Amino acid sequence: MKGRFFATILAVVAVLFAVTGISSAQSKPNVVILATGGTIAGSADSASATTGYKAGALGIDVLLNAVPQVKEYANVSGEQICSIDSKDMTDEIWLKLANRINELFARGDVDGIVITHGTDTLEETAYFLNLTVHSDKPVVLVGAMRPATAISADGPMNLLNAVRVAASPNSVGKGVLVALNDEINAAREVTKTNTITVSTFKSPELGFLGYVNEGTPEFYRTSTRRHTSDSEFSVTGRTSLPYVKVIYGTANDDELFVDAAIKAGVKGIIYAGTGNGSVHMNAEKALAKATAKGIVVVRSSRVGNGTVIPAEQSYINYHFLDGDSLSPQKARILLQLALTKTNDLAQIQRMFKQY
Repeated sequence: MKGRFFATILAVVAVLFAVTGISSAQSKPNVVILATGGTIAGSADSASATTGYKAGALGIDVLLNAVPQVKEYANVSGEQICSIDSKDMTDEIWLKLANRINELFARGDVDGIVITHGTDTLEETAYFLNLTVHSDKPVVLVGAMRPATAISADGPMNLLNAVRVAASPNSVGKGVLVALNDEINAAREVTKTNTITVSTFKSPELGFLGYVNEGTPEFYRTSTRRHTSDSEFSVTGRTSLPYVKVIYGTANDDELFVDAAIKAGVKGIIYAGTGNGSVHMNAEKALAKATAKGIVVVRSSRVGNGTVIPAEQSYINYHFLDGDSLSPQKARILLQLALTKTNDLAQIQRMFKQY
């Protein structure tokens, strides 16, 4: 009798543990990690090497096994989208990412998404997704400045924090986020500011959205521009994006690159001008030819801070648009998406004011 009694007690305890375990798992948010490669998955021959490594050498399973602590904050699963050095990012991969994220959120059982990414073009991918993901649920991009094999690799803590941010209800509705070095930035405003340091990602002038304080995401401000669920852009079914090039303005500029872009068949040109998007007189002649052919020209700035606003009357006469505070690389993305909807200059200028 005693044996049966203890056996019954053990069985009940086992069931309770099982139920508690299931309940605990169900109470955690579900976070999917989409891996694209980059330094965070990089491997070098030496533990002291921080350059000369192979980006994207490690798969998502290796990254997750290296940071088991992510399971304390979410039910985590992973998918390998691609394994590239982010300098080689393409429009096709962007489209694949955006469509996959929208598919996952449409299922209803995914609460947040983390994207592991190389740092070279991380800010561009973040902004593209900020305009093409149609959900308020958190999407968090994360990378590293040191390969996974380095002595003091920054990737593991960055990945853990990214999962914490993606799992946090406070991240809902904030747009696509970038989380590195304990800092949280908005996709629209963040940029890589240093070639090698781990504190490279900043949002000049406008500042961080928040921090990960001892494992807890804390937000102090939010972005006011349209994004994600409020975006009018859709890439569903698209296999390519309109051809838009950035042309960098300098002293002693000429018509060469603008003429080459026209001949190459571009649909839009972002001119990264000096100062307030100022255009060299020689380049201005070529850009005027471009707008006369129906090519959309947007003035941006190489300065790094501030807004590009209406300036010389000739720019207005030639129908050059103003890029607001977007960097040239992000202005290119917005113009690409704008051109999927319209060629109307007034509508495109509106988009640059709203996004």
